Amino acid sequence: MSARQRADLTERLFTLALLIKGIDGAIELIGAVVLLLVSGAAVHRLVGEVLAHDLLGPPSGSLARHFVASTAEFASGNRAFAVLYLALHGIVKLALVAALLRRWLPAYPIAVVVLGAFVGYEIFRATQTGSVVLPFLAAIDVAIIVVIIREYLLLRARER
Repeated sequence: MSARQRADLTERLFTLALLIKGIDGAIELIGAVVLLLVSGAAVHRLVGEVLAHDLLGPPSGSLARHFVASTAEFASGNRAFAVLYLALHGIVKLALVAALLRRWLPAYPIAVVVLGAFVGYEIFRATQTGSVVLPFLAAIDVAIIVVIIREYLLLRARER
């Protein structure tokens, strides 16, 4: 593969990574608003009836039980952390995506540090909660960090 082909591949991967992060950030922001507006009992019912039954197998299955149990905190009214986390996470991701799309070079190291902090937190929370989703999200963030670093190095090389 030639240097130009590698650069084109990196550019496509970078654009895809930004698309994923942008969609992820928007979904998190929308999720925060929804959690703010929808009652905890409704969230718990939705997970219990729809996700556990229709998407995750029988309600007695371990994955379904995990999702249903994780919404119990919402039903009790204690969801301020989740709303704040989703809102801040979404806003930060959208801001980073906007800066990276503009090819603002100082945003690249910032994005790597911020996403690295997210990875650390996701791993920490996964060990504390037994989450099966957080390690998956952390792996995606690590892959995106690699793509951001590659794009940053290519941009810096072009500037010289």
